[in-house]
Amino acid sequence: MSLREQIEALAAREGGDYSDEDFALFAEFKAALNRGEIRAAERDPDGKWHTNAWVKRGILLGFRMGSIIEMTPSGAGLQFLDKNTYPIRRFSTADRVRIVPGGSSIRDGAYIAPGVVCMPPMFVNAGAYVDEGTMIDSHALVGSCAQVGKRVHLSAAAQIGGVLEPAGAMPVIIEDDVIVGGNCGVYEGAIVRERAVLASGVIITGSTPVFDLVREEIYRRSADSPIEIPAGAVVVPGARAVQSEKGREWGLSLYAPVIVKYRDEKTDAATQLEDLLR
Repeated sequence: MSLREQIEALAAREGGDYSDEDFALFAEFKAALNRGEIRAAERDPDGKWHTNAWVKRGILLGFRMGSIIEMTPSGAGLQFLDKNTYPIRRFSTADRVRIVPGGSSIRDGAYIAPGVVCMPPMFVNAGAYVDEGTMIDSHALVGSCAQVGKRVHLSAAAQIGGVLEPAGAMPVIIEDDVIVGGNCGVYEGAIVRERAVLASGVIITGSTPVFDLVREEIYRRSADSPIEIPAGAVVVPGARAVQSEKGREWGLSLYAPVIVKYRDEKTDAATQLEDLLR
């Protein structure tokens, strides 16, 4: 049986008693996640993303199998209590990952590619995939199963939401060369296409429409596809007037992400610092 078949059989099994062989199988599954050989979502040749539901079921299985234990780092003076199936992942210089001192943690079962830079304090959850050359800045979060591409900058306090349940739900996708500004949030399975720029404070959710002033379009999540930010779009925080009678009377407006331009030479010049930081 393949790893997928074994994991799906174990996840479907009722009861809470697990053998040494079961834990060995889960350790094999988690090691494949750590190596990036399996992932919660993948991009097809036509550019569409699909969810690997069996991988997400395997990650959920780990929480079901685990027992809460004390995980106190030696000499740290801090106490942590978590599932023994998801300890903090350990790295060596052979991994070619920079983890700057100061309180960051990466959960076991997350893929962190060579060349990734982690500034303290940041957190990457189980099932996440972070590709080569990406920088995860201070106070940034990469949620469970989130997929982050190459050369992405997740700026300070950026939040890339996790989507673990249901197993078939699309996780948040951040494609190559995207810049996510400080205090941004991307949630609910949103897809940010390559080279897009989210200015500081932009929030992207499945229920918030995005207004494209350049192409004169409005992007929304549909019943069968997540909301997408187009490739190269530059998105800033905006507002739209509430059109109801009371909304007009009270002068109310709602938050609205607005695409004001698409990347050009001026935008690229403003982001060249990224290469120096890496």
